[in-house]
Amino acid sequence: MADDSVKGEASAQQQRDDGDNKKTVGSNGEGAAENQTMSKRQMKKLLKQQKWEEERELRKQRRKERKQQRRLQRQNHQEEEEEGGDAQSARKRPRREVTPSSLRLVVDCSFDNLMLIKDVRKLHKQIQRCYAENRRAVHPVQFYLTSLGGQLKQSMDEKDKGWVNWKDITIKTEHYSEVVAKEDLVYLTSDSPNVLEELDQKKAYVIGGLVDHNHHKGITFEKAKELGINHAQLPLSSFVKMNSRKVLAVNHVFEIILAYLEKGSWQEAFFTILPQRKGAVAVDQDGTAVQDKEEEDTDSDSDPDPTPEQTEKSPDGQLQTKL
Repeated sequence: MADDSVKGEASAQQQRDDGDNKKTVGSNGEGAAENQTMSKRQMKKLLKQQKWEEERELRKQRRKERKQQRRLQRQNHQEEEEEGGDAQSARKRPRREVTPSSLRLVVDCSFDNLMLIKDVRKLHKQIQRCYAENRRAVHPVQFYLTSLGGQLKQSMDEKDKGWVNWKDITIKTEHYSEVVAKEDLVYLTSDSPNVLEELDQKKAYVIGGLVDHNHHKGITFEKAKELGINHAQLPLSSFVKMNSRKVLAVNHVFEIILAYLEKGSWQEAFFTILPQRKGAVAVDQDGTAVQDKEEEDTDSDSDPDPTPEQTEKSPDGQLQTKL
């Protein structure tokens, strides 16, 4: 009986061991299957990555072709717009024949250290206007910018990087006296006692590049005298009476010169360019403003007040006028 009991326990233990072994085998089988599944995924990912790398150059070439196609489309569209715009402009205004002038206009930019940055930026805009007007003028002048540097150049670099590609303009860092012969220079300043009657095509007329709100009155005149160069003022008082000061912005002086070259008349040039806020009124040959003379004529046409001899008292005490 004892032997049978021992054998029974041994058999039961063997069965338990066999069961554990089966579980272990099953567990190992599941792990192997899982490992095999992960390997397939990794293989698929690897193949996908390889294909991506192989097609890299192809994708790059396709992007390049699409980019080039878009560029061509933009160019064609722009050309069509320009052709249409040119035709429209031609219908709106007659084509004017451009005849360049040999006259030189110089903007003296040597006053950079006398201006605040806000005034430097105003000067920059005025120079931009001068350039634009000269490009579309009937008789464009030889445009010079001298003594360019400091705050002005910095403003131009920051706000208008395209200025380096400007055409038909001479830009120098040197002073104008080093660029143009001294005997050819005429400084335009409202403080000069000399009045400019006509323009000399052989001269170089200098405009002071200064926006200072009259803080440095007479400085351009003094500079001209120091250098011993000719100076003159525009004949403004001979043709125009203004409510404000006679000092004009750089672009106004520049545009007046261009207008005079086109029209041949100072008065037409002044009234074409001067802004309305200046209150410009035409002046007659005797120096009287036309508007004032018209007002005087109007007053003289009205009935004069009666003199004491022409008045007498009526019987009721009221004053009567003798006719």
